[in-house]
Amino acid sequence: MRRAGFWLAVLSLVALSVWAALFMLPTRPEGLSFRIVRFEDLPGWRDDNLAEALPALYKSCDRVLALPSARRMPGASIGGTAADWYTPCGDLMLAQTDADVRAVLMDRFVPLEVAADGETMGTFTGYYETLLHGSLTRDDRFRVPLYARPPELVSVDLGAFRDDLKGRRIAGRVEGGRLVPYADRADIESGVLRGRDLEILWVDDPVDAFFLHIQGSGRVRMPDGQLMRVGYADQNGHPYFAIGRKLIADGEIPREKMSMQAIRAWLATHPDRMDELMNSNPSFVFFRILPGEEGPFGSAGVALTPGRSLAIDRQHLPQHAPIWLSTSHPDPAGPDLPPVAMNRLMVAQDTGGAIAGEVRGDVFWGFGPDAEAISGPMNNKGRYWLLLPKALAEKAVETGS
Repeated sequence: MRRAGFWLAVLSLVALSVWAALFMLPTRPEGLSFRIVRFEDLPGWRDDNLAEALPALYKSCDRVLALPSARRMPGASIGGTAADWYTPCGDLMLAQTDADVRAVLMDRFVPLEVAADGETMGTFTGYYETLLHGSLTRDDRFRVPLYARPPELVSVDLGAFRDDLKGRRIAGRVEGGRLVPYADRADIESGVLRGRDLEILWVDDPVDAFFLHIQGSGRVRMPDGQLMRVGYADQNGHPYFAIGRKLIADGEIPREKMSMQAIRAWLATHPDRMDELMNSNPSFVFFRILPGEEGPFGSAGVALTPGRSLAIDRQHLPQHAPIWLSTSHPDPAGPDLPPVAMNRLMVAQDTGGAIAGEVRGDVFWGFGPDAEAISGPMNNKGRYWLLLPKALAEKAVETGS
C-alpha cells in the first residue's frame, strides 16, 4: 500500500507539473489550411503503382481496425476517431492490385492540399536503417554504449491535457515533487547513466552511434556475423538540433554541400571537435532490441515500408493516413546526377524530432547502400496532399481541423 501511495503521489505531482507547463508552451500555429482537390490534380496520380503501397496500407489499417471505435486516431485531431476509418480501411484490406487501391481511394477518400500560411511547398528529407558494428560486451574495440530507456524517465502526451497540443510531448524526471528536464546529451555522454546496467549493446564508432540516434533504428553486426536489429524506445525530451545547421553557420560546410556524408567527412577530419559538435544536439535516444525479422517500427506502432512510409509532424497530421507526396530525391548512382522525380502514395507511420511543420516530411528508404546514398543528401522541396475519409475531409475544410 505504501508503494501504491507513493506512485499515486508521483503521478499527481507529474500531472501538476505538466499542467503548469501547458501554459508555457505555444499553441498550434495559425495558418494551417486544407483545400479539396481532385485525384486527377495529384502529380503523377496515374503513373504510380499503388499496389506497391499495399504493405504499408495493410499494416496501418490492421492497426486501426483493432482500435475501439471511439479511440482518437494518433496525431492531429483532424484524423477523427477509429470508427471514421473502419469502412475505408476494411475496403483497403481487401485490395490486391493497383486498380483495387485506386478504386478504394477514389470512392472512400478525398485529397486535401495542405498549406501553411498559404504556402504549399515544404522540405522533404530521408532516413534509413543504418548499419553498425557491435557486441553484447564492452572491450577495447566496442566502447560506445547504446542505452535502454531509464525507468525514471517520464514521458507525457500533452494531447491528453489539451486538444491543441495533440501530438506533442514532453519528458523529464520527478525531483523534489516537480517534473524537471532529463539529462541532455552532454550529461549522458559524460557518464550520468554509467554503472546502472542500462547498456543493451556496445558499438565501435561514436559517429555511427550518433547517426543511429538521428535515424532512430538500425542493424548491428555482431562479432559472429549475426545482425541484431535495434529500434527507438524513447527520447530524453530535449529538442532536436541539427548539427549541420551549426556547421553551416560556422562556415565549415557550404549550405549547398550539406549532407550526412559531408558531416561524417568533417567529423573524421576534426576529431578534436567531434564531441563538442555532437553535444550541441541535446536530444538523446534510448533503444531496445527488436526480436524477429520485421522492422524497424515507426512511432505509429507498425513496421515501416521502404519508400512508402513517411514521418510527419503529429501535431498537424494524423498517423496511419494515406498521403500523396510530390517531391524529388537524390540519384543513388551519384551525387552529381540530376534528382529523381518522386510522385507516389505514402502512409504516415512515423515521426521525429527534426520533423516540425505542416509541409514537412521524412521518407523512410530502408536498409543498404542505396538507402544511405539517397537519405544522406536528401533535402528537397515538395508538396503533399492528405487523403482523408470523405466526412473528415469536409469537416477539415470547414473548420481547419
